[in-house]
Parts: sequence; structure tokens; C-alpha cells
Amino acid sequence: MKLQLADLAIIIAYLITMVVIGWVLRKKARKNQLNYLMGGKSLPWYMLGLSDASDMFDISGTMWMVSLCFIYGMKSIWIPWLWPVFNQVFLMMYLSRWLRRSNATTGAEWLATRFGRSGPGVRASHNIVVAFALLSCLGFMAYGFVGLGKFMQIFIPWSSIHQYIPFNVPPAYVPHFYGIVFTLFATFYSILGGMHSIVLGDIIKYVIMTVACLSIGGIAMYRLHQHGQALHVPNGWLDPFFGWRLHLDWKGLVDDANKKIQDDGFSLFGLFFMMMLFKGVFASLAGPAPNYDMQKVLSTRSPQEASKMSGFVSIILLPIRYSLIIGLTVLALLYYGNISGDLRTTSGTDFEKILPATINSFLPVGLMGLVLTGLLGAFMGTFSGTLNAAQAYLVNDIYLKYVNPNASNRKTISMNYLAGIGVVIIGIVLGLFIQDVNTILQWIVSGLYGGYAAANVLKWHWWRFNANGYFWGMLAGILPAIALAFLKYKGVLHGLDLYYWPVLFLLSMAGSVIGSYACPPTDIETLKSFYRTVRPWGWWKPVHLKVLEEDPQFIANRNFRRNMFNIVLGIVGQVCLTLLPMYIVLELKMPLLFNTLLLLGIILILKRTWWDRLNEY
Repeated sequence: MKLQLADLAIIIAYLITMVVIGWVLRKKARKNQLNYLMGGKSLPWYMLGLSDASDMFDISGTMWMVSLCFIYGMKSIWIPWLWPVFNQVFLMMYLSRWLRRSNATTGAEWLATRFGRSGPGVRASHNIVVAFALLSCLGFMAYGFVGLGKFMQIFIPWSSIHQYIPFNVPPAYVPHFYGIVFTLFATFYSILGGMHSIVLGDIIKYVIMTVACLSIGGIAMYRLHQHGQALHVPNGWLDPFFGWRLHLDWKGLVDDANKKIQDDGFSLFGLFFMMMLFKGVFASLAGPAPNYDMQKVLSTRSPQEASKMSGFVSIILLPIRYSLIIGLTVLALLYYGNISGDLRTTSGTDFEKILPATINSFLPVGLMGLVLTGLLGAFMGTFSGTLNAAQAYLVNDIYLKYVNPNASNRKTISMNYLAGIGVVIIGIVLGLFIQDVNTILQWIVSGLYGGYAAANVLKWHWWRFNANGYFWGMLAGILPAIALAFLKYKGVLHGLDLYYWPVLFLLSMAGSVIGSYACPPTDIETLKSFYRTVRPWGWWKPVHLKVLEEDPQFIANRNFRRNMFNIVLGIVGQVCLTLLPMYIVLELKMPLLFNTLLLLGIILILKRTWWDRLNEY
């Protein structure tokens, strides 16, 4: 099915709306640097939370999650813990408040509040986090826009529009052409309108996605339960719980699904889950990476609103997103014979094509336009948020720090425009001319994130950790992780990256500790200021004693146990939110009742142990 006129009208109306938003809000964004990059720190927490959730609703991630749900059923809810999704719970319970108290504009600027503003170690730590942030941003842009182009090519065939294009585009670059077109729209409204237009655009996109996702869930529910239709799935598919082994056998149903499970390496699901949990806890303790998520936290009006924003993300993202995921999965299972041909490749079945194949085959006119507009908006939201973060690091942490510290407001805003255009051009060029961009950028992203956790856990919790330790800890994790990716690409090493993560973590931890003791501690005045402002728990006793000498009434943060209790409840609640739409669409009544009662109980407890105590440390 090709897009009909009504579908195209919805997409075009959305694109025009985004352009108008950027143009209308340009004057508001140009008032000053803070207004441009962070909305003047005046936007309410629920708008920023909705925007943050909207940025996480990306096309490639949703395609992957639909394929997981098709193959692993209810057990698929655990696999996104690889990211990990529950890092939002750690942010919600305490880390967002700690981060926001710094009143910084970027992650690199935050480091100055922890390590000071001068010295070779400080400069090195600043430079490595700026490099981390910029490489991450370029990485997401470079292959993100090509992925969007390939997705849209399915619904807008080149053969139907090429006669209207005044120049020739080689077939291999048609996805790039689509990607560039839609990237330009995102670039226009995000560069002109700054954070205000990004947030407003994300809200519009979220409304569209909500209507689309709930509609798909409703259609799937209706199709599944009319005339007593049944899902042909293996035993255990409807059960979210698991043992040491996965025990899902698709033989005789969809034979290629068994090959996919073997290729994924998830058969020993118990071991996979334990490693995923181990990595996820430490990655979450590190706090947010320097991207759009951190920018939204730093843009809130207060530390309390920062926590509320992070908590709001899971509530508004998971039920809506999983309505779409389970809805498309049910439709694909019911009518697998109709779409199986679209999933075939020379090497077997590509289950990540389930999302576009199902949308193309079963959605009525109008709803298809809404879904595509929402997914297109998902790309544009993620792209604009990433672009905003890149601009912040280039202008705040390079231009204003090293090039022109006394730049006027007008010149600073002009540099934001120039930085944004430059980042977009570099991202597009990488996507156009590096044939193996995905593999190369996976090395970078895997290496960068592999080296991030240890140093960023210590920065919160250990007073003796200094800027030199931060630099060497990051480097000691990044370089071995990139080497690992290279060795796996060459076939020297095999297996999931996850199983090598403890080695990378220990190497990074060793670099952090050795690097810290190789240089004197951070200046005590900087440490006292950080400790008084952020109020972290952990190994801060020497600094605490110094603070007590000046302020005998100072009380240490003793909320570790309560924070951890709330985190456990929050993670269970997050799982319940994920299961809620799945149980509704599948009409599993008893599990739905138990899930709902458990979720309500968690909400009541967290009202007393978290919401009512947001002002405490």
C-alpha cells in the first residue's frame, strides 16, 4: 500500500507546523544564551518530561523492540535493560536533583563544580567529556538520518516522485536524499527556535503518537478477539518470567525465529539477565550521559522539578510506546503469512522489517499518516535534542571558554546558529561518504559508553577522586572498548559485548583510582562547595568534617537506604507500566488485575517515600 493523499496531507501539515514554530519562537530564543539552549530554565517539569520521553521514542529503537516482542513475547520487556531503561528511575529518585543543584549548562561545565576550574587535570577532564559528547552527537546524526531515509522509502517509493525532482539521484543514495530532506526541517526549527521550539515540537509529536499508538492497540485488540482468533506462539511466549534458559521453540511456527534467538545469544537468559542487571546498575549510578537527557535535566526550574521530570518520563513513555509495540506484534502474528514475503532477505528473515511491513499492510488511510508522522517526528525530536546538546558543548565549552569569553549575546547566538549548521553538515557528510558508517560509529559509541560508567560513578561518591582520575578512567575504558569492537569485527573475539563489560569496567575503575592517586586531591574549597551544594552520600567523611568545622549545624545526607528502596520500587513500577498495555491488548485478565493492584500499591508508597520528601537532600 502506498501513501494516500490524506496521509501525505497529515505529514506535510506536520512539517509546515514545525517550520512555523521555529520561525515564531526565534525572537524568544535569541534573548540570551540561557534562553536559547535551556529555555531560560523556565519551562515546567511536565513539559520537559514529555519532551524527554518524546526524544526517546525513536524509529530504529521502536523497530528493534517490535522485532523483540514478536520473537520473545512478554519476555522481551527485559531486553531493553541493556540500555538500561531503568536509569530514569535512578535519576528520578535522587540523581536528577544532584545534577540540577550545580546550576550548570552542560556536563563539561558541571565538571568545574566538582574538580575546579584550573590545572592540567581539569583541562584534560573537560576536553575528554566534550569529545565524548560531540562524537556521540555526530554518531547519532550520521546514521540516524540514513535510517530515517530507508524507513520513509518504503512508504514513498522513489518511482512515484522521481519525475518531480529536477536532478538525478543514484538508487544507492535515495535513502540519503529522503534523510537530508527531513533533516533540513528538523535543523530549521531547532536552530532558529532553540529549546523552546524543540519542547513545543516534541509535545505536538507526542500527541500525534499517543493517538496513533492507542489506535493501533485498539485495532489489534479488536482483530485478535473477533471470531475467537488465536495467536500461534510457542509455550512461554505469554509469560514475562523466565528461568536459566529461555525455552522458546518456534519450530513449525516461524522457524527463522529460532535462528534469530541463537544469533542474538539470549538462550542462556538467566546469565544474560544477571549481566544486564550488573551493567545497568553501574551505568545508572553514573548518571546521564552528556546528551539531550542531561540537557533536559539541567533545563528544569529547580532540583525538585528535575526529579519530577525524570519520573514523568517513564509514566508517559512506556504505556504509549508499548501499545504500539504489542499492537503491531499481534497484527504481525495474526497475519504473518501476508507479510512474510516482505521480511525475506538473501540471508533469511529480517524481523526488524515487521514494523514497516505491518504498518504498510494493515493500517487504514489517515491512521497510517498519523503513525508515519509520529515516527518521523520521533526522528526529528531526537535529532533536534541531540543537535541542541552539540551546540551547547561547542559554544559554551569551546567558543566561550577558549576562543571569546567576552562575546556579546548577539555574537553568541550567531555562533549557536553556525555551530548547529556545522554539526548537521558534518553528520550528513559522514552518512554520505563513509560507506561503512554504521560499523565505524558503533565502534565509537560502544567505546565511548564502555568507558563512561566507572569514572562517572566515582565522581558522585568518592571525595578523593579528582580530574586526573576522571581523564584516565574515561580513557582506560574507552580505548579497550574500541579495541574490543575492532577484534570482534575481525573475528578474533566472539559473543555478546555485554559479557566483556565487567572487564572494561574494571580497567576503567583501575585507571580512575591510579590516576586519582597519581595527583594531589581536588582543592578542598572546591570539594566543600560541591559537598554543601549537591549533598551527595558516599565516601565524603574528610570533606564532611571540614564542612562541620565551619558549620556545626550541617547534616550529612543519610538517605542512601531510602533512595535504594525507592529505586527497587521504581524499577518494579516501571515493569508494571510496560506490562499494562500488553495485558490489556492480549486481554489477560488475571495478570492485568494483579499488575494494576501492584502498580497502585507502588504509587501509594512512593507518594510518601519520594514525592512528599523531594525537598530532603
